[in-house]
Amino acid sequence: MLETILEARHINKEFHDPVTVQVLTDITFSISKGEFVSVIGKSGSGKSTLLYILSTMDTDYEGELLIDQEPMGGRTDAELARIRNEKIGFVFQFHYLLNEFSVLRNVMLPGLKLGRYSEKEVEHRAMERLKMLGIGHLANKMAYRISGGEKQRVAIARALINDPHIVMGDEPTGNLDTKNSDMVFDIFKELAQVHNQTLLIVTHDEGFAQSSGRIIEMEDGRIIRH
Repeated sequence: MLETILEARHINKEFHDPVTVQVLTDITFSISKGEFVSVIGKSGSGKSTLLYILSTMDTDYEGELLIDQEPMGGRTDAELARIRNEKIGFVFQFHYLLNEFSVLRNVMLPGLKLGRYSEKEVEHRAMERLKMLGIGHLANKMAYRISGGEKQRVAIARALINDPHIVMGDEPTGNLDTKNSDMVFDIFKELAQVHNQTLLIVTHDEGFAQSSGRIIEMEDGRIIRH
């Protein structure tokens, strides 16, 4: 039996602005450890809304969400923030690196926040992840001095610092050219295949999705294929 990392059970979501609109309808699926899953669908199909719920950032929904087989319902904001930092790594379309810090420090920040390891150990772990992604030589550069593709790789290293149960991405190749998109995709593929890292990536990139391990396709707030 493969270990289930994330499970959505009958998730429904409405927006009330000013009329009530059903945005997600009966979303049910699960993701096992080491799976590389892409979520696709036209704009407005509910992909990003779903990702916000799955990442525990949005708690206003009906249904159940389980991460690492633990229910997320009824938890405080502080508990959810802790779970996010400990169990979920994030890679967004925009890298959100802090310009005033070095590459190494940017990668260290979620590890320092978690407080599980000493600063020295966090630094060592950050360095390991930069090397794994082929950017160890950038460690001491300021974040604003590196290229867009490099920034996205730094963002992936940062997402991995706390050994998350799942890495979630929202259009992580959306701002990149083909060469850098392919590089990011190859990194994700290696993370899943070699390091057994679980990945859930929302993407518009059809080629990216087709090459991932599994596709969840959405249409009008429903899953039409998973």
